[in-house]
Amino acid sequence: MRQSTPRDTTLGELRTSGHIQRSVKAEIRDNLLVRLRSGEPRFPGIVGFDDTVLPHLERALLAGHDLVLLGERGQGKTRLIRTLVQLLDEWTPVIAGCEINDHPYEPVCVRCRRLADELADELPVTWKHRDDRFGEKLATPDTSVGDLIGDVDPIKVAEGRTLGDPETVHYGLVPRTNRGIFSINELPDLAERIQVALLNVLEERDVQVRGYALRLPLDVLLLASANPEDYTNRGRIITPLKDRFGAEIRTHYPVELDDELALIRQEARLDELQAEVPEHLLEVIGRFTRLVRESTAVDSRSGVSARFALAGAETVAAGALRRAALTGEEDAVARVCDLPAVVPSLMGKVEFEVSEEGREQEVLEHLLRRAIAETYRRTLGAADLTGLLDKFDAGEVVESGELVSSAELLRRIGPVTGLAKIMERLDLTGESPGQAAAALEFALEGLFLTRRLSKDTSSGRPDGTATYRT
Repeated sequence: MRQSTPRDTTLGELRTSGHIQRSVKAEIRDNLLVRLRSGEPRFPGIVGFDDTVLPHLERALLAGHDLVLLGERGQGKTRLIRTLVQLLDEWTPVIAGCEINDHPYEPVCVRCRRLADELADELPVTWKHRDDRFGEKLATPDTSVGDLIGDVDPIKVAEGRTLGDPETVHYGLVPRTNRGIFSINELPDLAERIQVALLNVLEERDVQVRGYALRLPLDVLLLASANPEDYTNRGRIITPLKDRFGAEIRTHYPVELDDELALIRQEARLDELQAEVPEHLLEVIGRFTRLVRESTAVDSRSGVSARFALAGAETVAAGALRRAALTGEEDAVARVCDLPAVVPSLMGKVEFEVSEEGREQEVLEHLLRRAIAETYRRTLGAADLTGLLDKFDAGEVVESGELVSSAELLRRIGPVTGLAKIMERLDLTGESPGQAAAALEFALEGLFLTRRLSKDTSSGRPDGTATYRT
């Protein structure tokens, strides 16, 4: 929640209040040190980087370096950059009406210097929240110097001002983020002639527009993100620009499975979908994501984004929600039968090796079965499933599918001795039919994958019917 805006409205009142001017990098350094000393979270919402990425980032920020985050897609680079805004002061004073957020103590643009001379202590002051001190631009081939730095405004010229008048300049994104943080995403995609325009911003801390004798000493923390393949190997970054960044920091995908699951729980919109995805299914999705990343069939240079796992969890939840609507269930609880639908929906998020052309779906289906089996071995591998296996001794069969309601599945299976223990091992603490059905169907699938049951699938059926038998 934002604190109320400070009341100082003129330069004189600001001086009387004892306000001290600091640069952006000094603000970030001081506020980061406060968080380091107090032990409070420095980068809320960032998962899995505590012992790897964040120490390097903290050193770069304390040193006052502009920096580049290098990593494959979906490693949280943009999320991490946006989190840095929280290290700025909550409110900062600016000269009212200034396009580039001049500080009242030290105006730099022509307009504000003129006003400061005319009005002295009556110079009007307004306050800018830190959320409004962040700017970003996705680097695209059509990005121009005018977009980033600025250009002559033809309207102002048409109003009668001469081309030599500095006030005819329309400032670009970087000057408009003066006294803030500016980020360029996918920096290697910026044309080389546009990269040249950033050289002065990073080193001399000023900008030049269309040959104007115009010097703007900008106060900005400049950040960039890039794929390491593009940044280090393909020659798409000019050497002088690389040299001007103070730090290069490598990001990575979650190292531990627990971090992968924490990220899914934090970012997937499961509450919004109002469907329960049990922990064992989230673990399957997390393991599936990691297996896809490690697969030799997948192009490792492209990577497998964290959005792969998030979309998978949301697809599984949507399957449960659809089943509940069609069958009239009160509670939507995801089951194993909802997992196969993630394969076709996520295939577009994976870049395969050329040698795997035509086998993409087969590869993902195999990896999904491995993820289910690994999760089963961890959760129910040592469990006593005799009560469930006894159901099949007389040659009975159990038919399930994505359109079979939980109550109907439980009726088909019948009472199972030891069901409570199975649910406990899967961290299913409720007593709803949906949770009981999710536990039993997962156990059935695990028994099939460990070859203790057989399963027939009706691939021609739209509801993905599966029949379990001995």
